[in-house]
Amino acid sequence: MSTTSPIVSSSPPDVAVHYTVADLHERLGGVPLERIRMIPPPGTATEADLLAVNDRTDYLCELIDGTLVEKTMGNPESILAAIVITALSNFVKPRKLGVVMAPDALLRVLPDQVRLPDVCFIGWNRFPDGKLPSGQVWGIAPALAVEILSPSNSPGEMQRKLRDYFAAGVRLVWYIDPRSRTAEVYTATDQKTHLTASDTLTGVDVLPWFELPLAELFAEIDSTK
Repeated sequence: MSTTSPIVSSSPPDVAVHYTVADLHERLGGVPLERIRMIPPPGTATEADLLAVNDRTDYLCELIDGTLVEKTMGNPESILAAIVITALSNFVKPRKLGVVMAPDALLRVLPDQVRLPDVCFIGWNRFPDGKLPSGQVWGIAPALAVEILSPSNSPGEMQRKLRDYFAAGVRLVWYIDPRSRTAEVYTATDQKTHLTASDTLTGVDVLPWFELPLAELFAEIDSTK
């Protein structure tokens, strides 16, 4: 995923009579219009609205600047997410490092920003008193956030998400692209490593010694049996 897309601010927009749908669309990073929910009206949605939609529908949304935006994940993306979750869990659990969470985890990474990474790792040191919080939305940023790219993910959307993650204190981000069989490893918004199918994902300094060969990962969606 390129980082050359236009920078999109993550601060709430000023209330102004000239703020248009086009402005909203740009602010959200150019996500396809069909993913922007109009009920409740953009800019007015709350975490309660987010929970209601996610509980009552067959799709998941993120809350971005008071706007509900549908999160997309097809079958190949779901398969890859499951493999990453398994690999991370097998590494994290026996070492008692923290928790690995699936795509329906609701994390308030910034004010008015509830994100649902496809996979994430949260170390115990990020939890108050080393205990899991109560409530459906946790005000915690993960140490590692993983996104499996879908066809409807726009470059601007992923660039803004990257900026939000690192602003919130995320230390490592993986963007995995099942169509190009590549991955981008970010340690900052402007520091990335491009990996091909012959390379290996590592946990860098967030999960030292963790390794996941991309060839092994992508083999699952190339399988014909």
